[in-house]
Amino acid sequence: QVHLVESGGGLVQAGESLRLSCAASGGTFGSGPMGWYRQVSENQRELLAAVRSGGVTRYANSVRGRFTISRDNVKNEVYLQMNNLKPEDSAAYYCNGARGLGYNGNMFSWGQGTQVTVSS
Repeated sequence: QVHLVESGGGLVQAGESLRLSCAASGGTFGSGPMGWYRQVSENQRELLAAVRSGGVTRYANSVRGRFTISRDNVKNEVYLQMNNLKPEDSAAYYCNGARGLGYNGNMFSWGQGTQVTVSS
């Protein structure tokens, strides 16, 4: 069973950057699209960015131009470079198979996520 472990969150000021990482253990992502989500309510996570195994990416309007998703298929890791962070980006961030943005990827059990807090 694949376990996802997110890291890289923290407390930053508006305008600063963070790089999130997601590592898979116990298995591989496979060739399906992977994505980064953030918690927008108690029971809802929003897909922000997705990346296919070949590197093609898609983004939600709210982060396009500021966030960059990438993946390393050898290391089984997915990354999210977040630039020009805004207070409204504050949330818990998770990686998983991409469901949304036109993709219907394979989902895994959710990891613990990593908290991002952006102060104004």
